[in-house]
Amino acid sequence: MKSGKQEAVFLDKKQALAKAESFCAYQERSQKEVRSKLLDWGIRGDELEEIISELIVANFLNEERFAFHYAAGKFNIKKWGRIKIKQGLKLKGVPDKILQKAIYSLNDDDYLQTLENLVEKKVILLTENDPFKRKIKLINYLQAKGFESDLIFLVLKASNLN
Repeated sequence: MKSGKQEAVFLDKKQALAKAESFCAYQERSQKEVRSKLLDWGIRGDELEEIISELIVANFLNEERFAFHYAAGKFNIKKWGRIKIKQGLKLKGVPDKILQKAIYSLNDDDYLQTLENLVEKKVILLTENDPFKRKIKLINYLQAKGFESDLIFLVLKASNLN
């Protein structure tokens, strides 16, 4: 009977580099993700660092490009706010300087418009009759999406939901 966990696959450096290139070519990856994958493949120490270096030189691995794509994707597709995107990038091991550039590369007008659209859609779905509880549920939802409290209150005030 097979267990749910895959058996460890050990590769030599050349195989691991080729596999890592294909792993990075499929979608943007952070260095932390690639390191983890290389460790899973049995690559350790100097070989691991050499492969990472080769991936960077060949432009398969670019932390800044990854951060910008991650931020744009999470914002455009999942409608995440800057706080949640920042947390996600931190978990991926992206340095703070790059992380800040990525989250503030999001267009401010689009960001505010997305927040307003989320408010409009969520207000329709809320079934709570008590206005105070309704507002709290809306605020909690938007904060869970990663939007900043000051912006949430600004949008609620502008849409007369204050």
